Amino acid sequence: MFSILGNRLPGCRFLDLYAGTGAVAIEALSRGASYATCVESDPSALKLLRQNVHDCVGGSSLTVYAQTVERFLSRPDLWEGEYDVVFADPPYPMVMELTSIFEHSAIDRLFAQDSWFIIEHAAKTTLPTLLGSCVYLRGYRYGDTALSLYSQTDRTPS
Repeated sequence: MFSILGNRLPGCRFLDLYAGTGAVAIEALSRGASYATCVESDPSALKLLRQNVHDCVGGSSLTVYAQTVERFLSRPDLWEGEYDVVFADPPYPMVMELTSIFEHSAIDRLFAQDSWFIIEHAAKTTLPTLLGSCVYLRGYRYGDTALSLYSQTDRTPS
């Protein structure tokens, strides 16, 4: 995934939905992201996530929200601004629930101008070509896993 993102990472604001242990967000920071937000609700994963943040980042450039992705996305006051890159790795059976959440119009405010949204999912799952104002750009397949890349491009700058 990081080779796909390439030069989009330096200075970006990164959002990791279903963050698990936080490895993806921590890697984004190590590759130049200026700030990362992790959203995770599983207590076991949260324990590891917080330990990893403590050990690897120190916390000043990464915020952890211990709640469901649906709750976080319904609370724009928690977003801390717009994100340049949004990554979601939901449990595969929940990927269609995630796509339905992104049909809500307020979600568009989550994205900075020309941001990218990447969803990891089972390769056999076909995602919609539009998610709110995000347009499907390309898919990448890695065995049984796939990444779907969307771009948020049709919003006028604030």
